[in-house]
Amino acid sequence: MATYVIGDLQGCAAELGALLRMIEFDAARDRIWFTGDLVNRGPASLAALRAVVALGERAVVVLGNHDLHLLACRHVPGTKLRAGDTLDDILSAPDRDDLLDWLRRRPLIHHDAVLGLTLVHAGIPPQWTLSQALALGGEVATRLRGAEFAQDLARMYGNLPDRWDEDLRGAQRLRFIINGLTRLRFVTRDGRLDLKAKGAPGRQRGDLQPWYAVPGRRSRDARIVFGHWSTLRLSPDEERQYNVVPLDTGAVWGGSLTAWRVDDGARFSVASLQPVAPDGD
Repeated sequence: MATYVIGDLQGCAAELGALLRMIEFDAARDRIWFTGDLVNRGPASLAALRAVVALGERAVVVLGNHDLHLLACRHVPGTKLRAGDTLDDILSAPDRDDLLDWLRRRPLIHHDAVLGLTLVHAGIPPQWTLSQALALGGEVATRLRGAEFAQDLARMYGNLPDRWDEDLRGAQRLRFIINGLTRLRFVTRDGRLDLKAKGAPGRQRGDLQPWYAVPGRRSRDARIVFGHWSTLRLSPDEERQYNVVPLDTGAVWGGSLTAWRVDDGARFSVASLQPVAPDGD
């Protein structure tokens, strides 16, 4: 049995099929984790979502920001598709509600103690320990599985609050947790999330640093695999230094789709079939 982690699909269903053939995935034996953002921007969001759902218990999926946006487009009145969204095929599909019910029941963070590995879409705010991140992610996941999930989806949009405080409650608490786990890239030196900065590290203003590189990050002892950041490339030494494995290699932006085999660290990639986009993120 092998465990693989695959980076952001974003509707790149053909690339997923090619990657599964490359790794000779055996549904009776192997497991696959997905870093979230199964849908949007790419040409085949419906096919990608169906393919992952069809894997059943062999797949572990965490929610990404595009997955949450899809759920809001379906369930929150007045939520509109954005320029560049490619979600219409799902929203008009005959099995739409079954697919989206499955999607909203996925966690925001997953930890496997046996493998010693944590899966999240974007990252973990540096103020949180792993146990805090798991508890807070579970708090939001429970709400999204509940009867009032649409109201919670309506409250998630926005960039504030940008600093964690245990006393946060209601919509502010929910929004920070979702932003921290599904949108995080950079933080300021005083620990605030900057959700607007993009691009490879080193091209931002001087007070910003990648979340994983913050001195004293409280989740440093946890090995974290994540996606969301298509322009991020770390060397093997940097991955060991920060105890992270970034796996979004920009399939939807003309890069590649990558699988990482947990057992031995081997990587497998297939070239994107999408047009190359400048500095896609």
